[in-house]
Amino acid sequence: MSLGKLEREFFRRLNAVVEPAVRKGLASPRIAPAGLIVLESTGFKSGQVRRTPLAAMRLGQYVFVSTVRGERSFWVKNLQKQPRTRYFRGGREQETKAFVIAPGKRYQRPKSLPPLMGLLTDAFAQHAPEGWAMAVLMPVK
Repeated sequence: MSLGKLEREFFRRLNAVVEPAVRKGLASPRIAPAGLIVLESTGFKSGQVRRTPLAAMRLGQYVFVSTVRGERSFWVKNLQKQPRTRYFRGGREQETKAFVIAPGKRYQRPKSLPPLMGLLTDAFAQHAPEGWAMAVLMPVK
């Protein structure tokens, strides 16, 4: 089995165990700004719903998720193709639109981001060439 397939299988099995508990609210960022969420995205090839537990940081209405695995993380590819998504935090669904920063993707910050959020995304965008990826989950009004 190739290293890439082994990595995918490892995360698939880990997520199958962690996802149900996190979706119900275990380890969600409520009082503390960091914790776990379940991101629900649409598969970029299959079109099927995918649920992925991710470490997240909440700042006000915005949630930041990232990975050093860059585009090897399927949730990154999914959000690039379909940014309208939702996540589960504290056992509740949140409708969002994702702004993705990823290797090879031209960076242009959304004008709708508040100044502080814009500064954070600007700082993070410098790491995308190193293979990092990040998404800002912005509330849908």
